[in-house]
Amino acid sequence: MSITRYLPFAGRLMIGLPFAMSGLSKLGAYSATTAMIGAVGLPVPPLAYAVAVTVELGGGLLLIAGYHARYVAAALALFSIATALSFHSNFADQNQMIHFLKNVMIAGGLLQIAAFGAGALSIDNRRWSGKPGSRVAAAA
Repeated sequence: MSITRYLPFAGRLMIGLPFAMSGLSKLGAYSATTAMIGAVGLPVPPLAYAVAVTVELGGGLLLIAGYHARYVAAALALFSIATALSFHSNFADQNQMIHFLKNVMIAGGLLQIAAFGAGALSIDNRRWSGKPGSRVAAAA
């Protein structure tokens, strides 16, 4: 068994965990988060808050598990680009430029998952055996 079998899981973990942690931290900071959303001029901050928590926490956990990883990764990539454009587009501030580029890099990694799938150690590629009509997922 090759060590490279574990690399897609490690990558999903390293990208998904910060998303999940960010979504979880937003749950304890409703007022501060909606104020920040409102400060950048996004409409309906409570709705944007709910979307952010759902995408970050739910998407992060689904990505780690490798469940519908291609779709989840694509959604998280779009979310990362939207976040970069909405919150980190003041390029006169070097810190904001760094955050913008970080979000773009994260989106790039997520697009790799969207293109190539979750890898062998994932719910998407689980193997069913012993039952009539069971499916065997193709190896990643």
